Amino acid sequence: MKYSLPKKIIYSIIVAVLLVGLVLTAFFGLNGKGYGSTYDIDLGLDLAGGVSITYQIKEDNFTSQDVEDTIYKLQKRVEGKSTESQVYKEGDNRITVEIPGVTDANEILKELGTPGSLEFLDSTGYTAFSQGNDYTPLLTGSDVKAAQAYTDTNSQEDTPYGVQLTFTDEGSTKFYDATSANIGKRIYIVYDGEVVSAPNVKTAISGGTATITGMESFDEADNLATYIRVGSIPLTLEEVSSNIVGAQLGHAAIKTSLIAAAIGLALLCLFMIVMFRIPGLVATLSLIIYTALVLFLVSVYDLTLTLPGIAGIILGIGMAVDGNVIIYTRIREEIGAGKSVENAILSGYNKATSSIVDGNVTTLIAALVLYIFGTGPVKGFATTLAVGNIVSIFTSLVITKVIMKLLYNFGIRDAKWYGKNVYRKTLNVLSIKKWAAIGSAVVIAAGIITMAVQAGLGNRALNFSLEFVGGSTTIFTFDKEYTAEEIEDNIIPVIRDAAGITEVQQQKVADSTQVSFKTSDLSLDQREAIENAVTAKYPIKDGTIVETDTISSSVSATVKRDAILSVILATICMLIYIFVRFRDIRFALAAVLALLHDVLVVLAFYAFARIPVGTTFIACMLTIVGYSINGTIIIFDRIREQLKTANSKTNITELVNSSITSTMSRTVYTSITTLIMLIVLFIMGVTSVKEFTLPLIVGIVVGAYSSVCLTSAMWYVMGGKKRGVVEENNKKAASKKEVFEDGSQV
Repeated sequence: MKYSLPKKIIYSIIVAVLLVGLVLTAFFGLNGKGYGSTYDIDLGLDLAGGVSITYQIKEDNFTSQDVEDTIYKLQKRVEGKSTESQVYKEGDNRITVEIPGVTDANEILKELGTPGSLEFLDSTGYTAFSQGNDYTPLLTGSDVKAAQAYTDTNSQEDTPYGVQLTFTDEGSTKFYDATSANIGKRIYIVYDGEVVSAPNVKTAISGGTATITGMESFDEADNLATYIRVGSIPLTLEEVSSNIVGAQLGHAAIKTSLIAAAIGLALLCLFMIVMFRIPGLVATLSLIIYTALVLFLVSVYDLTLTLPGIAGIILGIGMAVDGNVIIYTRIREEIGAGKSVENAILSGYNKATSSIVDGNVTTLIAALVLYIFGTGPVKGFATTLAVGNIVSIFTSLVITKVIMKLLYNFGIRDAKWYGKNVYRKTLNVLSIKKWAAIGSAVVIAAGIITMAVQAGLGNRALNFSLEFVGGSTTIFTFDKEYTAEEIEDNIIPVIRDAAGITEVQQQKVADSTQVSFKTSDLSLDQREAIENAVTAKYPIKDGTIVETDTISSSVSATVKRDAILSVILATICMLIYIFVRFRDIRFALAAVLALLHDVLVVLAFYAFARIPVGTTFIACMLTIVGYSINGTIIIFDRIREQLKTANSKTNITELVNSSITSTMSRTVYTSITTLIMLIVLFIMGVTSVKEFTLPLIVGIVVGAYSSVCLTSAMWYVMGGKKRGVVEENNKKAASKKEVFEDGSQV
């Protein structure tokens, strides 16, 4: 591990450049225009506002399913702009689309207002189409299975951009017949009433593919491909209003959250240095690199950041410490076992690698499944989760190792700077497995009973927020313009008191006195009470009236279904991975049962505390699942390590207890570091952040509890206690010599 002087200089320069460079990039960007900086990050409706467009449905007779399908397809379209976009029904025949970080309403109107119809016409059909007569298309968008934007630098067209279409089996047959009948003629590809391409047919095409060429940019091609994939919108929409809306939260709320982040990070670094000394200093440097790198990637990949998203990144900082804690506790154990500091560092990283990789890969698998099958906020969360995990692996296993070796080579070699762990007493955790199971069952049962009682009283089982169940919107046009802070601090409390409600969201139209307030569903008396109370203190503009209407949930039934499906698939994929890595289905089943336990306990907390269940609820639950699985895998990895030397005489009870005891410090330290960030956020954050962090605090505690008290116990009860005999038999079978008919042996 000893470095020569040139190597020490080179590595020191690399670390310094990486550290200083990433921090400077976070503040100033790369190209002098802020590219890659925090100022270039796309912010959500709550932080930066965006465009709000209201459409009216032109058809007189439409079904609720037509509206649901239209909302879903609009949601899929606007995901290209931001996964944090919202689409919901307003009143009886209007649909509102809200897209964060956009300032050109006309551009969005042009893109979203298209019905999305795709048709292939021969010359006869095109003539009828251009004259406004009836015609029969050769193929339609329903015959297309996939559409993908591409860039062809060798293209002979005016531009290299286009869309590759792949047809269904039926569509392939239709396209072959169409090209066979039109050799030497043009086939016109018409999208949204306009000819987007008209290639000459040179020969019959049987490959089941076609291209739309001549797109002006890759973004245009990508948007067209998205619309074709999504399909046509069932209803005809007519734009009735479009506004640039301001941030739902004021600058003070954002500033408070950032201050909380800075304080939390400082306390976290101080804790690591106090507890781990030199490794703690290394962790501090790696956390700075981690934070700057995550922010850079969020900026470069145009991920939309909301206030809960900021809380999620801050939480990610706390969770990124986990990898460092695993390594450093391993190093301490090796020093405690009598190894030199040099050998302890090398051994610590080697032994910790499998735990870190398994934990993060499991979470990455979940993130990938959530991204593929999820929609809206689930897709956005999955992207942020994946970015955080990849960066965490890199900083934990690469950056910290380089810095640690550098410090050692610069003369910091005394064991006192690294500490040591000596486990003199093994905790008998398995002895409380029965009481732990009973306690968990009681809490979960109490949560289910609470939800049933709430439903029996006429309330909802959980306190679903506007995003899930919809509500009312009340629009005031005041006689003067108020800031977001004034609205948040002065007007919203009046609305809450007048109607006796807690959830109120405000949205201010930019450069206007108009403000809309979204609330839970209001009765006629509540609407009148709000109007009278607000206008008594804050007069409205002459000639205007207070408008009130109902709004649907912004999380459609289809999005909810996709979210549930993606979580189930992610859980199955995690189960398969754990089974493959640990070669024991009991490990996988115990891990999944623990995840189910954690979700049900946190769900019970939501029921007890009546905390609003909104889009952040999904992110909260997924975060808890990712956090909990990491803790479980760390203990399982230690059990697996000790099973390698187990035999029929091995006391499996002692082995499991020893594994839990030796990883206990990691569990405690990781929980404390994460809780530091969350508690500071809860104390200093605004209401929406408090509602996000409080269940997470409960989830972190529950996750640590289940990892220590339940998962290993479940593995033990399901047959793990017999693994000593199994391991011995496996070793005997492996060492047994095979005798052939001629007497030879191998």
